[in-house]
Amino acid sequence: MTTSTSGITQTSRVLPLTATLLTGTVALYIALVAFGNITDFGTNQQFVRHVLAMDDTFKDDDLMWRAVTSKGLQDAAYVAIIAWETVAAVVLTAGTWFWARRDLARAHTFSTYGLLMLMLLFGAGFIAIGGEWFSMWQSKTWNGLEAATRVFVLSGIVLLVDLLAYREARRDTAA
Repeated sequence: MTTSTSGITQTSRVLPLTATLLTGTVALYIALVAFGNITDFGTNQQFVRHVLAMDDTFKDDDLMWRAVTSKGLQDAAYVAIIAWETVAAVVLTAGTWFWARRDLARAHTFSTYGLLMLMLLFGAGFIAIGGEWFSMWQSKTWNGLEAATRVFVLSGIVLLVDLLAYREARRDTAA
């Protein structure tokens, strides 16, 4: 690590920039996902309906009792997903704004909450509940596990970068 005359490392300058850009990237991504789900409501509505209905699984009698066939409940789940995505996008946008302003405490807080929201949605919601409880992995057509894993991993990596940037910047300001 190279140190400037002020004692601040090059890493402590680069990490907040990296956190800003990566948090902004995830904020943009999830904002576009939410926007797409709102403006093209029917496409992913069908996806959620098929996953919850388990109509493209192996139809094992030991599992089919889990199926949710009520269109009202399916649509409520889909609207909840869109609302969660929208709030996460707003929180991550705020986190990006605070990183850009070098307001480290707020940047860290908002980014952490927004990224954890996505990890919960895509990890617990899509991978665990959709993938395992509703056996989405059995479907050749309605299987979103690869996409969910991609978002979960991306969010986790950005969370680690944000945590490193916050820790490093705090250490430099304390020195």
